[in-house]
Amino acid sequence: MTVCAIETAAEDDDRDADRDGDARRPAEFTITANGAYAARLAGTGNALYAERWTLDGPEPYAVPLPLAQPEEPGTQLLPLADGRVLAARRVDGRRNTFSLLYPTGPATGELQLGAVEAPGSERLRLLPPAPDGIRAYAMCVGPDTTTLWLVAGGAFGPERVAEVKGRCTGGVWLDHAGRMLALDRRLDDGPVKAVAVDLERGGEVTPLLQITEESDDRLLLADPDSGLLLIRSDAPSPGHDRLGWGVLGSLLPVRFPDCLRLDDAAVTPFAVQPGQVLMPESCAVALRIDAAAGSWVGTWQPSSRRMGQLAAPAGWLAGSGLWTPGGLLRLPYATAGAPCGLAGLEPPPEPGPDPVVAVEEPRVCRPVPLQQAPLTDRGPTR
Repeated sequence: MTVCAIETAAEDDDRDADRDGDARRPAEFTITANGAYAARLAGTGNALYAERWTLDGPEPYAVPLPLAQPEEPGTQLLPLADGRVLAARRVDGRRNTFSLLYPTGPATGELQLGAVEAPGSERLRLLPPAPDGIRAYAMCVGPDTTTLWLVAGGAFGPERVAEVKGRCTGGVWLDHAGRMLALDRRLDDGPVKAVAVDLERGGEVTPLLQITEESDDRLLLADPDSGLLLIRSDAPSPGHDRLGWGVLGSLLPVRFPDCLRLDDAAVTPFAVQPGQVLMPESCAVALRIDAAAGSWVGTWQPSSRRMGQLAAPAGWLAGSGLWTPGGLLRLPYATAGAPCGLAGLEPPPEPGPDPVVAVEEPRVCRPVPLQQAPLTDRGPTR
Protein backbone atom coordinates (compact mmCIF):
# COMPACT_ATOMS: atom_id res chain seq x y z
CA MET A 1 0.00 0.00 0.00
CA THR A 2 1.38 3.42 -0.89
CA VAL A 3 1.80 6.24 1.59
CA CYS A 4 -0.90 8.21 -0.22
CA ALA A 5 -3.36 5.34 0.16
CA ILE A 6 -2.52 5.00 3.86
CA GLU A 7 -3.19 8.67 4.47
CA THR A 8 -6.45 8.52 2.54
CA ALA A 9 -7.69 5.59 4.61
CA ALA A 10 -6.87 7.44 7.83
CA GLU A 11 -8.65 10.54 6.58
CA ASP A 12 -11.74 8.46 5.79
CA ASP A 13 -11.83 7.22 9.38
CA ASP A 14 -11.33 10.79 10.61
CA ARG A 15 -14.40 11.84 8.64
CA ASP A 16 -16.32 8.96 10.21
CA ALA A 17 -15.37 10.25 13.66
CA ASP A 18 -16.15 13.86 12.77
CA ARG A 19 -19.56 12.92 11.41
CA ASP A 20 -20.44 11.14 14.63
CA GLY A 21 -19.73 14.31 16.56
CA ASP A 22 -18.45 14.98 20.03
CA ALA A 23 -19.66 11.69 21.42
CA ARG A 24 -17.16 9.86 19.22
CA ARG A 25 -13.95 11.34 20.59
CA PRO A 26 -12.80 13.57 23.43
CA ALA A 27 -14.62 16.87 22.98
CA GLU A 28 -13.06 20.33 23.17
CA PHE A 29 -14.54 20.42 26.68
CA THR A 30 -13.89 17.05 28.35
CA ILE A 31 -15.52 16.04 31.65
CA THR A 32 -14.32 13.34 34.05
CA ALA A 33 -16.50 10.25 34.37
CA ASN A 34 -17.64 11.34 37.86
CA GLY A 35 -18.45 14.87 36.71
CA ALA A 36 -16.09 16.56 39.17
CA TYR A 37 -13.62 18.20 36.78
CA ALA A 38 -13.35 19.26 33.16
CA ALA A 39 -10.64 20.65 30.93
CA ARG A 40 -10.40 22.63 27.71
CA LEU A 41 -8.02 24.76 25.68
CA ALA A 42 -8.69 28.41 26.50
CA GLY A 43 -7.30 31.64 25.12
CA THR A 44 -7.21 32.88 21.54
CA GLY A 45 -4.89 32.87 18.56
CA ASN A 46 -1.32 32.04 19.53
CA ALA A 47 -1.98 32.38 23.26
CA LEU A 48 -3.67 29.07 24.05
CA TYR A 49 -3.41 27.42 27.46
CA ALA A 50 -4.99 24.58 29.40
CA GLU A 51 -7.88 25.44 31.69
CA ARG A 52 -9.35 23.20 34.39
CA TRP A 53 -12.92 23.57 35.59
CA THR A 54 -14.20 22.36 38.95
CA LEU A 55 -17.84 21.30 38.60
CA ASP A 56 -18.78 19.55 41.85
CA GLY A 57 -18.71 22.54 44.22
CA PRO A 58 -21.41 25.09 45.09
CA GLU A 59 -20.36 27.14 42.05
CA PRO A 60 -18.18 26.14 39.09
CA TYR A 61 -14.83 27.83 38.80
CA ALA A 62 -11.93 27.69 36.34
CA VAL A 63 -8.20 27.55 37.02
CA PRO A 64 -5.86 28.55 34.15
CA LEU A 65 -2.82 26.30 33.70
CA PRO A 66 -0.53 28.29 31.39
CA LEU A 67 3.08 27.31 30.70
CA ALA A 68 6.01 29.38 29.47
CA GLN A 69 5.21 28.26 25.92
CA PRO A 70 1.62 28.47 24.62
CA GLU A 71 -0.18 25.28 23.68
CA GLU A 72 -0.65 24.32 20.05
CA PRO A 73 -4.23 24.09 18.72
CA GLY A 74 -3.80 20.32 18.37
CA THR A 75 -2.98 19.76 22.05
CA GLN A 76 -5.39 17.22 23.57
CA LEU A 77 -6.47 17.63 27.19
CA LEU A 78 -8.05 15.14 29.56
CA PRO A 79 -8.92 15.84 33.22
CA LEU A 80 -8.23 13.31 35.98
CA ALA A 81 -10.22 12.71 39.16
CA ASP A 82 -7.48 14.22 41.36
CA GLY A 83 -7.69 17.59 39.58
CA ARG A 84 -4.64 17.22 37.36
CA VAL A 85 -4.95 17.60 33.61
CA LEU A 86 -3.26 15.31 31.09
CA ALA A 87 -1.81 17.12 28.06
CA ALA A 88 -0.95 15.18 24.90
CA ARG A 89 1.15 17.01 22.32
CA ARG A 90 2.45 15.94 18.91
CA VAL A 91 6.09 16.88 18.35
CA ASP A 92 8.09 16.72 15.11
CA GLY A 93 5.23 15.11 13.23
CA ARG A 94 5.46 11.69 14.87
CA ARG A 95 6.38 11.90 18.57
CA ASN A 96 3.53 12.23 21.04
CA THR A 97 4.47 13.49 24.50
CA PHE A 98 2.37 13.30 27.66
CA SER A 99 2.51 15.38 30.82
CA LEU A 100 0.34 16.20 33.82
CA LEU A 101 -0.49 19.83 34.57
CA TYR A 102 -1.54 21.07 38.01
CA PRO A 103 -1.72 24.41 39.85
CA THR A 104 1.14 25.29 42.20
CA GLY A 105 0.20 28.63 43.72
CA PRO A 106 0.61 31.31 41.06
CA ALA A 107 2.40 28.95 38.63
CA THR A 108 1.65 25.72 36.78
CA GLY A 109 3.42 22.51 37.64
CA GLU A 110 4.18 19.97 34.93
CA LEU A 111 5.11 16.30 35.37
CA GLN A 112 6.54 14.67 32.25
CA LEU A 113 5.22 11.13 31.69
CA GLY A 114 7.04 10.06 28.55
CA ALA A 115 6.33 9.77 24.85
CA VAL A 116 4.92 7.43 22.21
CA GLU A 117 6.36 7.28 18.72
CA ALA A 118 3.80 7.23 15.91
CA PRO A 119 4.73 7.30 12.20
CA GLY A 120 3.37 10.17 10.16
CA SER A 121 0.61 8.02 8.67
CA GLU A 122 -0.69 7.02 12.11
CA ARG A 123 -2.95 9.11 14.31
CA LEU A 124 -2.87 9.11 18.11
CA ARG A 125 -5.94 10.24 20.05
CA LEU A 126 -6.78 10.29 23.72
CA LEU A 127 -9.70 8.07 24.63
CA PRO A 128 -12.55 9.43 26.77
CA PRO A 129 -11.85 9.63 30.53
CA ALA A 130 -11.58 6.22 32.18
CA PRO A 131 -14.26 5.41 34.78
CA ASP A 132 -11.76 5.32 37.67
CA GLY A 133 -10.49 8.83 36.87
CA ILE A 134 -6.90 7.75 37.54
CA ARG A 135 -5.83 6.08 34.34
CA ALA A 136 -5.82 7.61 30.86
CA TYR A 137 -5.60 5.79 27.56
CA ALA A 138 -4.78 6.69 23.99
CA MET A 139 -5.08 4.82 20.72
CA CYS A 140 -2.71 5.00 17.79
CA VAL A 141 -4.46 4.17 14.53
CA GLY A 142 -2.32 2.69 11.77
CA PRO A 143 -3.27 1.43 8.31
CA ASP A 144 -4.02 -2.11 9.51
CA THR A 145 -3.68 -2.14 13.31
CA THR A 146 -4.80 0.02 16.22
CA THR A 147 -2.57 0.13 19.29
CA LEU A 148 -3.92 1.00 22.73
CA TRP A 149 -1.65 2.74 25.23
CA LEU A 150 -1.96 3.42 28.94
CA VAL A 151 -0.46 6.92 29.03
CA ALA A 152 -1.22 7.95 32.62
CA GLY A 153 -1.75 5.94 35.80
CA GLY A 154 0.83 3.26 35.01
CA ALA A 155 4.03 2.51 36.88
CA PHE A 156 6.65 3.26 34.23
CA GLY A 157 5.31 5.85 31.81
CA PRO A 158 3.31 5.01 28.67
CA GLU A 159 2.63 1.27 28.36
CA ARG A 160 1.33 -0.64 25.34
CA VAL A 161 -1.71 -2.59 26.57
CA ALA A 162 -3.27 -4.07 23.42
CA GLU A 163 -3.17 -4.30 19.66
CA VAL A 164 -6.44 -4.57 17.76
CA LYS A 165 -6.53 -5.66 14.15
CA GLY A 166 -8.10 -3.04 11.88
CA ARG A 167 -8.57 0.74 11.94
CA CYS A 168 -10.53 1.89 14.96
CA THR A 169 -12.37 5.06 15.90
CA GLY A 170 -14.62 6.04 18.78
CA GLY A 171 -14.04 4.71 22.26
CA VAL A 172 -16.81 4.04 24.83
CA TRP A 173 -16.38 2.50 28.28
CA LEU A 174 -18.79 -0.35 28.99
CA ASP A 175 -18.23 -0.84 32.73
CA HIS A 176 -17.29 1.03 35.89
CA ALA A 177 -14.03 -0.89 36.28
CA GLY A 178 -12.45 0.47 33.10
CA ARG A 179 -11.86 -3.04 31.78
CA MET A 180 -14.21 -3.27 28.80
CA LEU A 181 -13.74 -0.70 26.03
CA ALA A 182 -15.89 -0.49 22.90
CA LEU A 183 -14.26 0.60 19.65
CA ASP A 184 -15.65 1.02 16.15
CA ARG A 185 -13.49 -1.13 13.90
CA ARG A 186 -13.10 -1.34 10.14
CA LEU A 187 -11.32 -4.37 8.69
CA ASP A 188 -9.82 -3.76 5.25
CA ASP A 189 -12.60 -2.20 3.16
CA GLY A 190 -15.43 -3.80 5.09
CA PRO A 191 -18.17 -2.13 7.12
CA VAL A 192 -17.59 -0.52 10.51
CA LYS A 193 -18.59 -2.75 13.42
CA ALA A 194 -18.41 -1.93 17.13
CA VAL A 195 -16.37 -4.45 19.12
CA ALA A 196 -15.62 -4.84 22.82
CA VAL A 197 -11.96 -4.98 23.87
CA ASP A 198 -11.03 -6.61 27.19
CA LEU A 199 -8.02 -4.69 28.51
CA GLU A 200 -7.36 -7.25 31.25
CA ARG A 201 -7.10 -10.13 28.78
CA GLY A 202 -4.52 -8.70 26.43
CA GLY A 203 -7.00 -6.87 24.24
CA GLU A 204 -9.28 -9.83 23.53
CA VAL A 205 -11.90 -8.69 21.01
CA THR A 206 -15.59 -9.65 21.17
CA PRO A 207 -18.26 -8.63 18.62
CA LEU A 208 -20.64 -6.06 20.06
CA LEU A 209 -22.76 -4.71 17.20
CA GLN A 210 -23.61 -6.86 14.18
CA ILE A 211 -27.01 -5.62 13.06
CA THR A 212 -26.73 -6.73 9.44
CA GLU A 213 -23.81 -8.12 7.45
CA GLU A 214 -23.21 -4.94 5.44
CA SER A 215 -24.33 -2.19 7.82
CA ASP A 216 -22.01 0.30 9.53
CA ASP A 217 -22.78 -0.12 13.23
CA ARG A 218 -21.17 2.33 15.66
CA LEU A 219 -21.54 2.73 19.41
CA LEU A 220 -21.87 6.35 20.53
CA LEU A 221 -22.59 6.14 24.26
CA ALA A 222 -23.10 3.48 26.93
CA ASP A 223 -24.43 3.68 30.47
CA PRO A 224 -23.01 0.92 32.72
CA ASP A 225 -25.76 1.34 35.35
CA SER A 226 -28.72 0.65 33.11
CA GLY A 227 -27.02 -1.04 30.17
CA LEU A 228 -28.43 1.51 27.73
CA LEU A 229 -26.52 1.78 24.44
CA LEU A 230 -26.85 4.64 21.94
CA ILE A 231 -26.04 3.46 18.43
CA ARG A 232 -25.62 4.93 14.97
CA SER A 233 -26.25 2.56 12.08
CA ASP A 234 -27.41 2.55 8.48
CA ALA A 235 -29.09 -0.86 8.88
CA PRO A 236 -32.68 0.52 8.64
CA SER A 237 -31.82 2.80 5.70
CA PRO A 238 -28.70 1.66 3.80
CA GLY A 239 -26.50 4.65 3.06
CA HIS A 240 -28.26 6.85 5.64
CA ASP A 241 -27.27 6.70 9.31
CA ARG A 242 -29.93 6.65 12.00
CA LEU A 243 -29.82 6.81 15.79
CA GLY A 244 -30.93 3.75 17.67
CA TRP A 245 -30.83 2.23 21.13
CA GLY A 246 -30.29 -1.19 22.61
CA VAL A 247 -29.44 -2.85 25.90
CA LEU A 248 -26.07 -4.37 26.73
CA GLY A 249 -26.43 -8.11 27.24
CA SER A 250 -30.07 -8.19 26.11
CA LEU A 251 -31.47 -10.44 23.41
CA LEU A 252 -33.89 -7.73 22.27
CA PRO A 253 -33.17 -6.02 18.93
CA VAL A 254 -32.00 -2.46 18.39
CA ARG A 255 -34.75 0.17 18.01
CA PHE A 256 -34.51 3.19 15.70
CA PRO A 257 -37.07 5.77 16.95
CA ASP A 258 -38.58 8.08 14.35
CA CYS A 259 -38.54 10.96 16.85
CA LEU A 260 -34.74 11.06 16.74
CA ARG A 261 -34.78 11.97 13.04
CA LEU A 262 -34.98 15.67 12.19
CA ASP A 263 -35.13 17.21 8.72
CA ASP A 264 -32.07 19.31 7.88
CA ALA A 265 -30.48 18.79 11.30
CA ALA A 266 -27.89 16.43 12.75
CA VAL A 267 -28.69 14.80 16.09
CA THR A 268 -25.86 13.46 18.30
CA PRO A 269 -26.20 12.11 21.86
CA PHE A 270 -23.65 13.40 24.36
CA ALA A 271 -24.81 12.44 27.87
CA VAL A 272 -26.89 9.73 29.57
CA GLN A 273 -28.51 10.02 33.01
CA PRO A 274 -26.66 7.78 35.50
CA GLY A 275 -28.06 5.83 38.41
CA GLN A 276 -30.99 4.18 36.61
CA VAL A 277 -29.91 0.67 37.56
CA LEU A 278 -31.38 -1.94 35.19
CA MET A 279 -33.91 0.62 33.90
CA PRO A 280 -32.63 1.64 30.45
CA GLU A 281 -36.06 2.80 29.29
CA SER A 282 -36.05 5.42 32.09
CA CYS A 283 -32.65 6.95 31.29
CA ALA A 284 -32.73 10.54 30.08
CA VAL A 285 -30.48 11.19 27.08
CA ALA A 286 -29.13 14.61 26.09
CA LEU A 287 -28.64 15.28 22.39
CA ARG A 288 -26.87 17.99 20.46
CA ILE A 289 -28.91 19.28 17.52
CA ASP A 290 -26.95 21.05 14.78
CA ALA A 291 -28.65 22.90 11.94
CA ALA A 292 -28.04 25.92 9.76
CA ALA A 293 -29.59 28.13 12.46
CA GLY A 294 -27.12 26.95 15.11
CA SER A 295 -26.97 24.34 17.86
CA TRP A 296 -29.47 23.55 20.59
CA VAL A 297 -30.34 20.72 22.99
CA GLY A 298 -32.63 17.74 22.71
CA THR A 299 -33.79 15.46 25.54
CA TRP A 300 -35.29 12.01 25.14
CA GLN A 301 -36.01 8.74 26.94
CA PRO A 302 -36.35 5.31 25.32
CA SER A 303 -39.84 5.04 26.83
CA SER A 304 -40.92 8.24 25.05
CA ARG A 305 -42.27 8.79 21.54
CA ARG A 306 -41.12 12.41 21.56
CA MET A 307 -37.88 14.33 21.75
CA GLY A 308 -37.99 17.54 23.75
CA GLN A 309 -36.05 20.53 22.45
CA LEU A 310 -34.48 23.25 24.58
CA ALA A 311 -32.57 26.44 23.85
CA ALA A 312 -28.94 26.13 24.91
CA PRO A 313 -27.45 28.81 27.19
CA ALA A 314 -25.45 31.53 25.47
CA GLY A 315 -21.84 30.45 25.07
CA TRP A 316 -22.68 26.74 25.46
CA LEU A 317 -19.60 24.60 24.88
CA ALA A 318 -21.63 22.63 22.38
CA GLY A 319 -21.68 18.87 22.69
CA SER A 320 -20.72 18.80 26.37
CA GLY A 321 -22.74 18.40 29.54
CA LEU A 322 -23.79 15.91 32.17
CA TRP A 323 -26.88 14.63 33.90
CA THR A 324 -27.37 14.44 37.64
CA PRO A 325 -28.90 11.16 38.90
CA GLY A 326 -32.03 13.18 39.72
CA GLY A 327 -32.56 14.22 36.11
CA LEU A 328 -31.10 17.75 35.93
CA LEU A 329 -29.10 18.47 32.80
CA ARG A 330 -26.06 20.68 33.44
CA LEU A 331 -24.50 22.47 30.47
CA PRO A 332 -21.15 24.32 30.64
CA TYR A 333 -20.91 27.72 28.97
CA ALA A 334 -18.38 30.54 28.66
CA THR A 335 -19.10 34.15 27.70
CA ALA A 336 -17.23 37.41 28.10
CA GLY A 337 -19.28 38.24 31.20
CA ALA A 338 -19.31 34.69 32.61
CA PRO A 339 -16.14 32.83 31.56
CA CYS A 340 -17.07 29.77 33.66
CA GLY A 341 -20.74 28.92 33.90
CA LEU A 342 -22.89 25.83 34.40
CA ALA A 343 -26.56 26.06 33.47
CA GLY A 344 -29.12 23.63 34.87
CA LEU A 345 -31.98 22.67 32.54
CA GLU A 346 -35.07 20.66 33.41
CA PRO A 347 -36.35 18.55 30.52
CA PRO A 348 -39.80 19.61 29.30
CA PRO A 349 -42.63 17.45 30.70
CA GLU A 350 -44.29 14.91 28.46
CA PRO A 351 -47.68 16.02 27.10
CA GLY A 352 -49.17 12.73 28.17
CA PRO A 353 -48.14 9.36 29.52
CA ASP A 354 -46.41 7.04 27.12
CA PRO A 355 -46.35 3.28 27.46
CA VAL A 356 -43.13 1.98 28.95
CA VAL A 357 -41.06 -0.35 26.83
CA ALA A 358 -40.72 -3.74 28.43
CA VAL A 359 -36.96 -4.24 28.33
CA GLU A 360 -35.40 -7.45 29.48
CA GLU A 361 -32.84 -6.98 32.24
CA PRO A 362 -29.24 -7.74 31.26
CA ARG A 363 -28.43 -11.28 32.31
CA VAL A 364 -24.74 -11.44 31.44
CA CYS A 365 -21.81 -9.21 32.28
CA ARG A 366 -19.99 -9.61 29.00
CA PRO A 367 -21.35 -7.88 25.90
CA VAL A 368 -23.11 -9.93 23.24
CA PRO A 369 -23.87 -8.97 19.64
CA LEU A 370 -27.04 -6.95 19.08
CA GLN A 371 -28.67 -8.46 15.99
CA GLN A 372 -31.90 -8.59 14.02
CA ALA A 373 -32.76 -4.91 14.31
CA PRO A 374 -36.22 -4.08 12.97
CA LEU A 375 -36.12 -1.92 9.86
CA THR A 376 -39.29 -0.09 10.86
CA ASP A 377 -40.52 1.12 14.25
CA ARG A 378 -43.53 -0.44 15.87
CA GLY A 379 -45.74 0.78 18.65
CA PRO A 380 -44.18 2.05 21.87
CA THR A 381 -40.60 1.40 20.74
CA ARG A 382 -40.68 4.76 18.98
